[in-house]
Amino acid sequence: MSSVDPSMPTPAGTAEGRAPIRLAVLDDHEVLLDSLDSWIASNAPDFDLVLSAQTWLELVHSDNFPTELVFLDFQLKESVSIEARVRTCRAAGAKVIVLSSLDTREARERALAAGASDFLSKSLPMREVMDTARRIMGMDVGSHEQKDWRPLPVGAVLQARPKLSPGEEEALTLYVSGLSTAEVAENMNVQYETAKTYLRRVREKYAKANRPASKKADLILRAAEDGYLE
Repeated sequence: MSSVDPSMPTPAGTAEGRAPIRLAVLDDHEVLLDSLDSWIASNAPDFDLVLSAQTWLELVHSDNFPTELVFLDFQLKESVSIEARVRTCRAAGAKVIVLSSLDTREARERALAAGASDFLSKSLPMREVMDTARRIMGMDVGSHEQKDWRPLPVGAVLQARPKLSPGEEEALTLYVSGLSTAEVAENMNVQYETAKTYLRRVREKYAKANRPASKKADLILRAAEDGYLE
């Protein structure tokens, strides 16, 4: 085995201080996208989820596309085939992992034949999905701490209330009142991606305070605890 030339740059994400891998996710389920946003922000600092899209056009027309890695949902409601989606991402320079609840041999063969790096079942734990992503991107696997997403016990003393920016606070208040992310953006008169970023940052701040809010129901609870629903 040849020795490593110390003058050569270390692959991104393998050394402390290096930029995280830019990641995009395409899935037409908003709840799943929000959950992935929160989980990755809290548990995978070596990845930066810069783009989460519900439609193919939203993905490819984003200013953040292409990314280094893309998670593609196999079963989109759109007519664009998995082959076309994978090949487009590959042509743009992104590696692709296809995620699917339809874990069949035919689906797997179609995705891999089109150029996907791997085909994974959505039933897998996220830590396994991200470890696969690390291997594909040539990163270290196994040294990443996984934070606990279990809710605090009943009666437990809560951590300090996270300090939210005015935009984050407004987005949170609108979102927990029952609006979708798109409706939050419309009410705030901002772009969809901006509203989504506000909500992602809110979840990150609650996670850092050891008050997990990966699901909307959790976020509603946190908002109620901190007086945003009054």
